[in-house]
Amino acid sequence: MYLTTEKKKEFFKTYGKSEQDTGASEAQIALFSYRISHLTEHLKLNKKDFGTQRSLLKLVGKRRRLLDYLKDIDIERYRAIIKSLNLRR
Repeated sequence: MYLTTEKKKEFFKTYGKSEQDTGASEAQIALFSYRISHLTEHLKLNKKDFGTQRSLLKLVGKRRRLLDYLKDIDIERYRAIIKSLNLRR
């Protein structure tokens, strides 16, 4: 499995306040970004996997909504997460 419990805890510890802070916007954005990159690599090899393609588009939309929310709430946290994850906007 590409996403283990330890890997998730690492994301939540790095981008959230603690390992149990699963609701932090930054932690969720980081987790979505990791999953998006994994699905993108999968789709490069399996071009006709339309179920995965749909899942990828849904994840991108979720991440976009979270980023918009974070931008409205606290612009500095938004800029920090964009810079740390190397996302373009």
